[in-house]
Amino acid sequence: MLKLSQPDLASDPAARRVVKDEAVSVEFAAAAGELMSLEGPNRYAPGDAIVTGASGERWVVSRERFDAKYLPEGGIAHGEPGTYRNRPSIVLAKQMDAPFTIARSAHGDMLTGDAGDWIMQYAPGDYGVVKAARFAKVYHDA
Repeated sequence: MLKLSQPDLASDPAARRVVKDEAVSVEFAAAAGELMSLEGPNRYAPGDAIVTGASGERWVVSRERFDAKYLPEGGIAHGEPGTYRNRPSIVLAKQMDAPFTIARSAHGDMLTGDAGDWIMQYAPGDYGVVKAARFAKVYHDA
C-alpha cells in the first residue's frame, strides 16, 4: 500500500482540475466525536458539520471550512441542520492505480483508498479521498 505524505498535485501532470456539484444533508455536532467514513476515521469538534451525501456516504467538514464552502437551500438559515449545496470551486484530483493512505492534514486522520479512487487536494496540506463511483457522480472537469 502506498503511503502518501503531503503530495503537491499542482505540480503533478496526472492531476486534474475538477469542480463538485452536490446537495447534501447536514447536521452539526453537539459534542466532539468520531465518524467512520468509507475512507477512514473523521474526528469532529462541537459545531463541525456532519455531512450525508446522496448515496448515504457520510463525512465531516470542520465548521470553518463548511461555512466557507457550503450554502443553505430551502429557506433554512446558515448553521441550521438541513440541505446545503457546495459553492463551486476548483480542486485538484488524481486517480490512483494502487491502494493508498494519506493524512487529511498534517497530523490529521489517516484516510485509505483503493486502486481507482481519487486523492483530492482542496488546498496546500488539505486532502481527501473520494471513491471512484462517487467521483463519477459529483465531480466534473473545470
